[in-house]
Amino acid sequence: MDLGTLVSYLDQYLQIRDFDDRSNNGLQVEGRAEVRRLGFAVDASLDAFRKAADAQVDFLIVHHGLFWSAPLMVTGAHRQRLHTLLANNISLYGAHLPLDAHPEIGNNTEMARLLDLKPTGDFATAHGRPVGLIAEAEVDLSLEEIRCRLGQALSVEAHIWPFRQSARRFGLLTGNAVGAIDEAVALRLDSLICGELAHMVYHTAKEASLGVILGGHYATETLGLKALMRHLAQEYNLDTVWIEAPTGL
Repeated sequence: MDLGTLVSYLDQYLQIRDFDDRSNNGLQVEGRAEVRRLGFAVDASLDAFRKAADAQVDFLIVHHGLFWSAPLMVTGAHRQRLHTLLANNISLYGAHLPLDAHPEIGNNTEMARLLDLKPTGDFATAHGRPVGLIAEAEVDLSLEEIRCRLGQALSVEAHIWPFRQSARRFGLLTGNAVGAIDEAVALRLDSLICGELAHMVYHTAKEASLGVILGGHYATETLGLKALMRHLAQEYNLDTVWIEAPTGL
């Protein structure tokens, strides 16, 4: 597939231009003009780039890209990363908030589907756009049951802050959800399902009896990329490969 055609499709499908965040979404590094194999990884890391080169990837799509508004000098680790991409003629495409928020293949849409929860509203606004979801179960579910479902879906050991036993109305936000705690409390949600939180919000959740389920930042943000991988393989019959480079966080 022609590089320009693929980039144009991704820009439109992921609504890249609708998100004014600091992630510099879109094509970040230009590689070879003809794309034969697509790679997918959570982070723009040297580890992921080397694995992509070994897998003969032409075009790598990541959730956390190389550039976050502030200019970076081409030295040290940043130089090594860029050198690996350029030496192997690999294009790099980043999709941060657009991949969180996408209504078809987004991280939070995929989480709702895997947990058998029905999306009922928007949750967690970032840079003027909602990126998370409110989702509901048909009946009250124990947090332990949801923890097991999430852990099984992500192949991780999910964790609970057990400030209530059961829940029906959930806030879903993959990755770091520290900034969403106050909104979850204000909306009187039963539980927040996310990637990670921090010590600073523990007592806020406890005092509001907000149950919390943590699946890990890395693991929860594999969901949208894998859904996009399936989508592109089906739509364009492209050869795709998943690049596993976990952080354990």
